[in-house]
Amino acid sequence: MHDLQQPQRAPKRPMKLSTLVTLMVCGVIGAVLLVIYTFYLAQIAKATRTGLQDTAFAIARTLADSPEIKRGLTSPSYSDIIQPISTAVEQRNHLLYAVVTDMHGIRYSHPDPRRVGQRFIGEDLQPALLGQENVSVNHGVLEEALRVFTPIYEAQRRQIGVVIVGISMNDVQAQISASRWNAIWFVLFSAIIGSFGTWVLVRILKNILFGLEPYEISTLFEQRQAMLQSLKEGVIAVDSLGNVTLINHTARQILLSANNRQPGEPPHAPLQGNLQQVLSTGVAIPDQEVGCNGRLLLTNTVPVRSQNRVIGAICTFRDKTEVSQLMQRMDGMVNYVDALRAQSHEFMNKLHVILGLLHIKRYDKLEEYILQTAQNYQTDIGEIQHKIKSPIVAGFLLGKINRAKEAGFTLTLAEESRVPDNANEQQVAVLVTVLGNLIENALDAMSGQPEGEISLLLHYQNGWLSSEVSDDGPGIAPDKIDAIFTKGFSTKGENRGVGLFLARQQTENLGGSIAVESEPGVFTQFFVQIPWDSERNAE
Repeated sequence: MHDLQQPQRAPKRPMKLSTLVTLMVCGVIGAVLLVIYTFYLAQIAKATRTGLQDTAFAIARTLADSPEIKRGLTSPSYSDIIQPISTAVEQRNHLLYAVVTDMHGIRYSHPDPRRVGQRFIGEDLQPALLGQENVSVNHGVLEEALRVFTPIYEAQRRQIGVVIVGISMNDVQAQISASRWNAIWFVLFSAIIGSFGTWVLVRILKNILFGLEPYEISTLFEQRQAMLQSLKEGVIAVDSLGNVTLINHTARQILLSANNRQPGEPPHAPLQGNLQQVLSTGVAIPDQEVGCNGRLLLTNTVPVRSQNRVIGAICTFRDKTEVSQLMQRMDGMVNYVDALRAQSHEFMNKLHVILGLLHIKRYDKLEEYILQTAQNYQTDIGEIQHKIKSPIVAGFLLGKINRAKEAGFTLTLAEESRVPDNANEQQVAVLVTVLGNLIENALDAMSGQPEGEISLLLHYQNGWLSSEVSDDGPGIAPDKIDAIFTKGFSTKGENRGVGLFLARQQTENLGGSIAVESEPGVFTQFFVQIPWDSERNAE
């Protein structure tokens, strides 16, 4: 049976920022408003009941202080006056009832005249009969009511009765409900304001984030980080205050590995100067060479602008040493090809001579010419290939030998020279760079002489390759010996003085050394020693 491949589910799309912010803000606002509404209702209910209770007490006390009510309780002939007064108070203040009783609880007034003369119903009357004001919620012969009790005293402060004022609980709940609507309108208004504020907040956030969703921003950030870390060029960015905000792996290796700096600390001094200059002037600095940690960097520094204001700067740089090494290696290959092309032309010419001697049947001269040609080949190319096993170095030396011949000088490779092949491209490139600079400097130094010779010795032993390059040119003045390896120092004019600087820099980066001896008017000799990774025999 064939396995059935399960269809892959599409990845779940994250929630949009607008939806997420709206839900969060609305949830917070809703929770706050719910709490406010709950406490507001509790306070409103308490305040409404307290207000009605105070109103009822005020009415009851007014009735209790009324002379007519007191006269009606103390004089039986005036008892009929209490009912009209109580009825008027009820209607005027929209009360459920206003009842007056004597000390035995007998009613002198009631909304229902048939209840007059009957005992008041309810144990909550007892505290008032004892001279204490009282409030309760109870159900008498009418409906449930909030009722207050106030004692009535005559002029001698003797209690003669009680005033009971009742407010229907329906009226109490109606006032509470009316107040509840105020709370509801407040909550609705707050919800509308909160919704509008949420909408404005979402719009502002979307504008700040350029309309991107959070998952899109995180994806772009991851891609940007991967891109920055994969670049061969170093990248370093600073904010408007000069603090490092971004640095990729290549830049960290070049700038920070020696000093263990962290982002937020100033970068290397030369780069810091460029960045500060760009921050202050807003003008880019293109293609500038900067020395750093034994390397020669080619840097480009540009400002970062936002709304016509410089908010930072970015510096990109590459190790120019690598570029120079590549160019030297390519130069060696070109020299090798040129040398082979020249040898090819020379070989064709020799074949024509041989063909001519065969046609005229001068076999004695032909033999002599062939022997001489073989000897010259063995002397020039054969010896180099026998001594120099690295094809790149061999091609480089052939090119330099022809270059010296064209300039009217001689480049001689010592008999004892031996160089095994090397798979380490960096060491080969450094050797070609160093020897190329030294030989070219020697040719330039002897350019004013009718003749001259450059001697080259290459010797391999125990993992090290020693080189000696000497010439019989004008030499170097003693006061300039220590300065010839300084970047920019040259006696040949401006925009020179890089070759020996690079030679020394690359040699020391490999762990090797370079030194010079010179006697003005007699000779100049350079001594170079570099590690040489080779498992092959030099022979």
